[in-house]
Amino acid sequence: MPSPPSAPPRRAPASKRGAALPFDAAEAQRHLATVDPVLRAHIDRIGDLALSLEATEGTFAALAKSIVYQQLHGKAAATIFGRVRALVPRALEPEALLALSDDDLRAAGLSRNKLASIRDLATRAAAGTIPTFAQLRRMDDDAIVEALTEVRGVGRWTVEMLLIFRLGRPDVLPLADYGIKKGFARVFHRGARKAELPTNVELARRGERWRPFRSAASWYLWRAADA
Repeated sequence: MPSPPSAPPRRAPASKRGAALPFDAAEAQRHLATVDPVLRAHIDRIGDLALSLEATEGTFAALAKSIVYQQLHGKAAATIFGRVRALVPRALEPEALLALSDDDLRAAGLSRNKLASIRDLATRAAAGTIPTFAQLRRMDDDAIVEALTEVRGVGRWTVEMLLIFRLGRPDVLPLADYGIKKGFARVFHRGARKAELPTNVELARRGERWRPFRSAASWYLWRAADA
């Protein structure tokens, strides 16, 4: 289970948000409120869906950032990624990263495991086996998960974050995400003496109501976890 520091980014100020979603946010919000009365009460408290896409230099850069950020608090991860990014003068491309020495990357703050993962990612990307964003947009969610989890250190959760926050896929529910489980407990176990985290089965079963907008439901559950 991913640790809380690996939670997805919070809503950015309007001036720093990325591109608009490829699906209708208002329609997603209406659908969730219609099919799930408990979630509707939470939506009424939070307000409009404000999910938006993060800008990215491409698949390689997005996955490299995700690897660096794994299991780290946001500020520490941002510092390390900033150091790695500073080693590459222009775009963050696999060939430029492969040209760097292990000593340089370790000095930037990468652990040995993350260094190995970054190297594997860069080698695969340089060989052309990592789909570009243009190619990802033509693939279905399961195919993307299958292709990208071949990379060392890239698990299903990491790809699900890319699907939601980079590609804007509408129907993704990351069952292993701590923040989503915490939010679910707060929304659906309200009044319980101890709001226990749901099992994957319980979360998935409730999530069937939310199709085809489970990404929007995920966003609302993250907001509950923030509260």
